[in-house]
Amino acid sequence: MDTDEQLSERDRSAAPPEGWRTRSRSVRSGPGSRPRFPGRGPWRRAGVLVALSVAGVSLLSACVVQPFLIPSGSMEPTLRTGDRVLVNKLAYGFGNEPGRGDVVVFDGTGSFVHDGRSGGVLTGLLREAAAAVGLAEPDGTDYVKRVVGIGGDRVTCCDERGRIKVNGVALDEDYLLPGDSPSQVPFDIVVPLGRLWVMGDHRSDSRDSRDHLGEPGGGTVPVGRVIGRADWIGWPARHWTSLTVPEGFARVPDAPAGGRGGGHG
Repeated sequence: MDTDEQLSERDRSAAPPEGWRTRSRSVRSGPGSRPRFPGRGPWRRAGVLVALSVAGVSLLSACVVQPFLIPSGSMEPTLRTGDRVLVNKLAYGFGNEPGRGDVVVFDGTGSFVHDGRSGGVLTGLLREAAAAVGLAEPDGTDYVKRVVGIGGDRVTCCDERGRIKVNGVALDEDYLLPGDSPSQVPFDIVVPLGRLWVMGDHRSDSRDSRDHLGEPGGGTVPVGRVIGRADWIGWPARHWTSLTVPEGFARVPDAPAGGRGGGHG
């Protein structure tokens, strides 16, 4: 029969090594235990939410509505430098095309600009990302102007009262910057089918179709280069408004049959 001393020695030999319990607690997890990396969970969730939000905004901007920062005064008083307009990218889907009087944003590559986009790939991507949410100026090839003539229209400057005529009808352009004349540059052009004649509302400070009369296309912009229609001023709050077609364009007749390139959708 074992003695008390023998039992004590056997119990000690069966006991776990010293420090075992401490080590096991340090790796044990469960209710009430401390996480190995405090705060990591909330930061990870916040990062996922931010990434999803950015992806959602980018998708909305790419397909539906894109904020566009107005970089100059060429469209004053309708649009002022620093305004953010919301560009409707679905306006010209389903067979609709830009109409007279629309304010459009377009890529001027091949019409207003002939050397393409500048800067490196990374710079371009960062600019596009910031411009997509209206935080940076658009690329140097993007413009915002008003459509004055569509495919087939004859646009001339000017009549005896200094007004621009479209298909023989003079425009009363009350949206121009006060003190500006409709144009100091005379022209007479029939807009090719599938193209647009565009001008800024601040005529004395706008580089538009008039500045490219002697180039291929005669200063007109391909319909396919239109990014969308500017439908609203979204920022600053004091400028909130929708952009509508001036009434004067309703009086303009269609171009002769077979020459018209599209109407107001």
